[in-house]
Amino acid sequence: MGVERTLSIIKPDATRRNLTGKINARLEDSGLKIIAQKRLHLTRGQAEKFYEVHKERPFYNDLVEFMISGPVVVQVLEADGAVALNRKVMGETNPANAAEGTIRRDFAESIEANSVHGSDSAENAQNEIRFFFSETEIVG
Repeated sequence: MGVERTLSIIKPDATRRNLTGKINARLEDSGLKIIAQKRLHLTRGQAEKFYEVHKERPFYNDLVEFMISGPVVVQVLEADGAVALNRKVMGETNPANAAEGTIRRDFAESIEANSVHGSDSAENAQNEIRFFFSETEIVG
């Protein structure tokens, strides 16, 4: 598979409960290296643009509202097969279906407030990383 990068977002439900360190420890313990990270409060425009692919879905407006409800931590993760590895560590979108020991199983409040976002493909990872980071902010 080779070394690749993926985007991770620690969502407002997790930052509100001070879980950033615990989530980062899970990511790092799994072999993912955090090579860029910043805490920010998304504007409505940023959230709408980032989640534009879901614009026609019924949950879009609620997702945007949730993502601007508090600070998030955006990160670039790197590892062999980083996209798949991060998705395994996160667990299923619905925490009720997530495996024991995954971030979503252990920390999510609901299917909507599921604590983390991760890129779903290498191509989307590249686009999502570019959305939040310049090359000079990524230090491998």
